[in-house]
Parts: sequence; C-alpha cells; structure tokens
Amino acid sequence: MRTRRVIRLAIGAVLVAALVSGCSGVPKVPGTSSTDSPTKRLAPTEVREYKGKRLDSVDDFRENSIKGPQTVDIKAYRLKVLGEVSKPLTLTYDQVNDRTQYEKLVRLNCVEGWSVDILWKGVLLSDLLDQAGYDKSAKVVIFRCKDGYSTSLPLDFVVDNKILLASKMNGVDLPKERGFPFQVVAEDKWGYKWAKWVTSIEVSNDASFEGYWEKRGYDNSGDLPKK
Repeated sequence: MRTRRVIRLAIGAVLVAALVSGCSGVPKVPGTSSTDSPTKRLAPTEVREYKGKRLDSVDDFRENSIKGPQTVDIKAYRLKVLGEVSKPLTLTYDQVNDRTQYEKLVRLNCVEGWSVDILWKGVLLSDLLDQAGYDKSAKVVIFRCKDGYSTSLPLDFVVDNKILLASKMNGVDLPKERGFPFQVVAEDKWGYKWAKWVTSIEVSNDASFEGYWEKRGYDNSGDLPKK
C-alpha cells in the first residue's frame, strides 16, 4: 500500500509540473524558443487604386533628370529652409516628416507628352515656411536639388494651393529614381517645376529667378494649358 501511495504522489508531482510549465497549451520542442524565429519584414505594397481611380505605377516614368537618379545618404541628409525667413531651418529627414502628413491625388504632366496619376503623401510646404517665419511679402520659393537642378514657384501659389513636399507615392517611399527623399508636387504646373532630390527651399524676392530649364527657354510660370 505504501508503495502504491508513493507512486501516486510521484505521478501527481509530474502532472503539476507539466501544468505549471505548459500553461500555454503548446508543446515545448527541445532546442527551440519563442525567439528562435526572426520576424521577416515584407516590403510595402504599392497602392494602385484610390477612391475608384486607377493609379499609375511608380515605374511609369521616363528618366529625364539632368544627371540621372541621385543617391542620397539619408543619415547625412539635411533640408535647409532659408532666405527671407526669421528662423532659418536645417532639418533631418525625420524632422521634416515629424508634422501633419497629407495625401493628394495629382497628375504629373511632362512636356515630353506623357502623364501619370499618382497618390502623393507628404508635408505642406507652407507648414515648413511657417516654422521658418517666412516673409509673407516675398515673391517666390526657390528649390535647389542634389543634382544641381533648380526651379521656383510663386510664394502665393505654394501657400494658397497647399503644395506638398512629398516623401511617398502610392503608399511607398519615393524610389531614388523619383526623387528620394523629397519631391515637390507642383500641381497644375509642368513636370519641370516638380523639383526632385530637394536639398534647400529658399524664400526670395527675386521674381525674375530662372531655374535650370527656365534659363534654357522654358516658360517661367510652368502653367499647364487651360482646359
């Protein structure tokens, strides 16, 4: 009898230990742990439709930049906001994006004869200008880029039309071919006004400023034909 009691006690101890160690109900496989399998991050998927509107792809572009796609070291990258401002800014990529983000479906029209409908996401240029304390009586905003490209837009146009400085297109980060880290979404303007790889934003009184293509005969307004 004593032997049977000892056996029952031993079996009971084993069951208690099993319940305590296996409360999750998942069998423990020797040599494994919950941290053995690394998390695999999937690449974001490009959005191809927005509110019933078919979007073009981030690949539906012709390469026509003046020096080819630029590679930007994002750790070293700084965006400068300067000129007719009371508080010049030097911002990292994250600091630029650390503000309200906006999405807008805008068609980019190129003077070469092609166009794309893209869902752009980014910050308002006017929010950056406000932070820098821009002179509201100034005339233009000049954009300078990593590849030496430059162009400008009227200050009133930038502010009144909520022009974006985009960091995403169709839900994915701008590819370097499209202007990573930032591209100006100059809606209602020809594509040469859509500055890519933007490194500085200058508020200026020089209404006659001419950028790269404007110096080569392109219309300084960049306005699309009226429909």
